[in-house]
Amino acid sequence: MDVKAIFQLMRPKQWIKNFFVFAAIIFSGKFFNENILYLNIITFILFCLTSSSIYVLNDIVDIEKDRCHPDKKRRPLPSGRVSLKTAVILDIIIVLFVTYFSYKMLSIKILSILAIYMVINVFYSFKLKNVVIIDVMIITFGFVLRVESGSLATGVQVSPWLFLCTILLALFLALNKRRSEIITLKDRSGSHRKILEEYSVEMLDKMLIIVTPSILMAYCLYTFSSVQSKTMIFTIPFVLYGIFRYEYLVDKKNVGGKPEDVFGKDIPFLINIILWVISVLTIIYLKL
Repeated sequence: MDVKAIFQLMRPKQWIKNFFVFAAIIFSGKFFNENILYLNIITFILFCLTSSSIYVLNDIVDIEKDRCHPDKKRRPLPSGRVSLKTAVILDIIIVLFVTYFSYKMLSIKILSILAIYMVINVFYSFKLKNVVIIDVMIITFGFVLRVESGSLATGVQVSPWLFLCTILLALFLALNKRRSEIITLKDRSGSHRKILEEYSVEMLDKMLIIVTPSILMAYCLYTFSSVQSKTMIFTIPFVLYGIFRYEYLVDKKNVGGKPEDVFGKDIPFLINIILWVISVLTIIYLKL
């Protein structure tokens, strides 16, 4: 049994998305409350496993299409390093594990959030991923559920502006991902992912023209109305640079198809995120 391939099948690189679970506790100023932080960490782990169950399911459903993709054909399932039977068994085990521990260690509310995420993404895997616009909306809703799960687990309320920032940022990433797939696959885009026939680079650019400035405006409005500190406005330049840097990488390097590579491998982008995090934590927790 190739344990490394099985672990890769769970796509641990994608777990970076689940850090949205910590949004409520970080921006509320309660990150160093041990009891609340413990609940948040458990929620994060369970959401990582929940998202992995969906990734495994997607790979099972798309195994034939992935074999035609220049990059995805190297994944554990389409490459044959993990058998279809092993993938199915792994998926069942993950779902049972998440169901049991989310109920025992957290609450029925968190279990409900995780169940909603699973159900919606099952529909996405089999049908909704082929419905234009709805496909990216489902991806966006997944990020909202991540933020909400952190809020429910810790009992910390999230600002409506942060929810709006989450929605717009998720749309930004999803639209850029579709754009990158079309450019990378070119004439083969439709054969790999049917929904790509419904999109064009021009259409996605028009959508991004709406979404991109909206992210900045929503974040600005959050900082202006922040109950933590009015000095949160000084974190705006980091957000502005992050948007511009991401757009540059998508346009010049065509890396939008793998957002995790941008967040983890582009040094200027990574430094910018670190500086933004340090600024936010300093302002909130030192009450500047």
